[in-house]
Amino acid sequence: MTPQQKTGAGGGAVARSKVTIKTINRMYKNGEPISMMTAQDYPSGMMVDRAGIDMCLVGDSLAMVALGYDSTNPLTVEEMLHHCRAVARGCKSPFLVVDLPYGSFEVSPEEAVRASMRFMKEANAEAIKLEGGQEMAATIERITRIGVPVVGHIGLTPQRQSALGGFRVQGKTAKQAERLLQDALAVQEAGAFCIVLEAIPPQIAAYITRRLSVPTIGIGAGAQCSGQVLVQNDALGLFDRFVPK
Repeated sequence: MTPQQKTGAGGGAVARSKVTIKTINRMYKNGEPISMMTAQDYPSGMMVDRAGIDMCLVGDSLAMVALGYDSTNPLTVEEMLHHCRAVARGCKSPFLVVDLPYGSFEVSPEEAVRASMRFMKEANAEAIKLEGGQEMAATIERITRIGVPVVGHIGLTPQRQSALGGFRVQGKTAKQAERLLQDALAVQEAGAFCIVLEAIPPQIAAYITRRLSVPTIGIGAGAQCSGQVLVQNDALGLFDRFVPK
């Protein structure tokens, strides 16, 4: 019996319940760890489903691990729509989140809303994720106002890795740590129901998590976040161009 199944009254296996925002909020309030993993196509979406993962992320990491780009930035909205549709066909029970690609949301809140609605309507996404802190608060607020759930993302933001000097840990100094806290609070206040913390010192991520009233999902941010996310290809050792710590 796979993890997404349970025994029914007649002894047969039935599919597990659909994970929703209410499920995630309940887990957070009960202190239950929240699991998230990426997928980029139909079979990897099925793997996330069958593994009993709570949230499935169609991450822009697929630009590198599936399409061979040197960074996530070349990925287009059309490419992400294509991959999100494929994942949605295979991933039924987890809550499905998709990254807004670089260039699809930074110019204006209106462009971000337009892109978000396409993913909800054309690709069966249930929430969008976008990178950025205080500077993206107005955009997050605008997207959530029309009923699209938003996952925030602060710390190492891969779409901006060139400006950050590469894939480097963020928040090492007191000033940087304070900026990350203010980013997290702004993203929460704007309406994000969940925030990814990437490549942040564990003690800083733990402090931010304690200050928030929404769950944090860590990736390279220690064990004290509300949950953890992994790129599926990294977890399975299928991408060896570089190996995350």
